[in-house]
Amino acid sequence: MTDQASAPRAPSTKRLEPLRHVNADVLNIAYYEAGPADGPAVLLMHGFPYDIHSYVDVAPDLAAQGCRVIVPYLRGYGPTTFRDKATPRSGEQAAVGADMMALMDALSIKRAVFAGYDWGGRAASIGAAIWPERCIGLVCANGYMIQDVANAMVPTRPEREVPLWYQYYFQLERGRAGLAADRRGIARILWSQWSPTWVFDDACFERTAVAHDNPDYVDVVIHSYRHRFGLAEGDPRYAEMQRRLGALPAITVPAVVLDGADDWVTAPRGGSASAAKFTNRRAYRVIPDAGHNLPQEAPEVFTAAVMELIKG
Repeated sequence: MTDQASAPRAPSTKRLEPLRHVNADVLNIAYYEAGPADGPAVLLMHGFPYDIHSYVDVAPDLAAQGCRVIVPYLRGYGPTTFRDKATPRSGEQAAVGADMMALMDALSIKRAVFAGYDWGGRAASIGAAIWPERCIGLVCANGYMIQDVANAMVPTRPEREVPLWYQYYFQLERGRAGLAADRRGIARILWSQWSPTWVFDDACFERTAVAHDNPDYVDVVIHSYRHRFGLAEGDPRYAEMQRRLGALPAITVPAVVLDGADDWVTAPRGGSASAAKFTNRRAYRVIPDAGHNLPQEAPEVFTAAVMELIKG
């Protein structure tokens, strides 16, 4: 099924501010909140190498429709910080999933729609799979996002390997040094490659790129990409969750799965490959003229998917 997206637009100049801060397990999380406190809660989770401004249009639209909207900076991004310098700077999937749930607990949110793409889609998928009682429904780009670390070294078709160059680069100390030396340069290349039809300007890019100046960004990113290939040890505090994720649990809540038709890094594959992992009702849509950063490229579609789950 294919949805109609709006024509390309100039990037929004808005900012999601002011920010709030809350201690949530190992982190002090910086987040944007909008909408009525008693409205249905929505957690909007950003990806790599982006930030909360992927939701610069989605968040106010949902708030205007009566939702309580929470948009956190992930670990290693923006003003989010680790509370203890001794905490491992893990970027493993279990960590980002646990962070989202810790934020819900810190804000006394019982249930919410979990929505995201890329790393944020993985956090949302983990929350939906492991804590379905806390999840109203899932909006996720690119299908079932929980990593199969046990089989991560099995190669795919060559044309699918090419877009993953950055993941292989980050396995090397040369890649760590390259990311540390030029975070913006790498991010800009990835934005352009992953969303070839999205027109963004320097101001739009810089509004997000400053979030990558977080002192933990490089460590968290490098660990994320090494751990998913089984080439880095995880933080022991997440070992049990990682064991559960290793079983590739089903997502038992209602879900809307979105693919950008022009997503170069995770090309649409019809949604059938992971359909069996969704055991409740599941809608699948391909969004034309959109790439990897779906909520920023097609905000109306993303907002509508969230509201579809809230309205049931």
